[in-house]
Amino acid sequence: MATISRDPDRLVLFTDAVAAIAITLLVLPLVDLAREPKAHAIELITENWTPILSFLLSFAVIARLWLVHHRMFQHVRAYTPALVVWNMVWLFTVVVLPFPTEMINQPGSTDPFPPVFYLCTILASSVCQTVLVWIIDRNPDIQVEDNKLKPSAVVSAVSATGLLLAGLILLIAVPQVRYYALLSLLLNRFVVMAVQRLRPT
Repeated sequence: MATISRDPDRLVLFTDAVAAIAITLLVLPLVDLAREPKAHAIELITENWTPILSFLLSFAVIARLWLVHHRMFQHVRAYTPALVVWNMVWLFTVVVLPFPTEMINQPGSTDPFPPVFYLCTILASSVCQTVLVWIIDRNPDIQVEDNKLKPSAVVSAVSATGLLLAGLILLIAVPQVRYYALLSLLLNRFVVMAVQRLRPT
């Protein structure tokens, strides 16, 4: 795979800007709610728990995705065409996330599609990050000489994607689980630790 001998700063800055825009878009529905006339300001909070909680959930999700990406690119000193392409695909999944977030804003909705769509979007983003980690891992020449990507980063990426897939399957089988399926990610650290212990030293 051909390496582009160029500092990745422009790619990282562009990625950070797009992620920042996506995370900012999440709050716009709350801004619209604030413009509605209310008898008491406190009603803005008490009558809109669903959009507020969905905002907080998606904010945390995008923040986590960005943090993983940020840590990943700390090991990168150059980039390949494949790395650029998959980074753009990952950005697409991040930009799309405010859309299913708005869909789950409907209070009292029992429609099973929005949670599935929401989790599928996050799963797609995790798949992209796994591919990005794999590309970096397979190309030592694009890595920072004294800050190589650790094998645990690959295990963590694959584990997170696998856990999200398991959560999605559980959500489809038991729709009542809804967004609690995301709690499967809490097991990621334990999976990585278990794999590291099983690996021969």
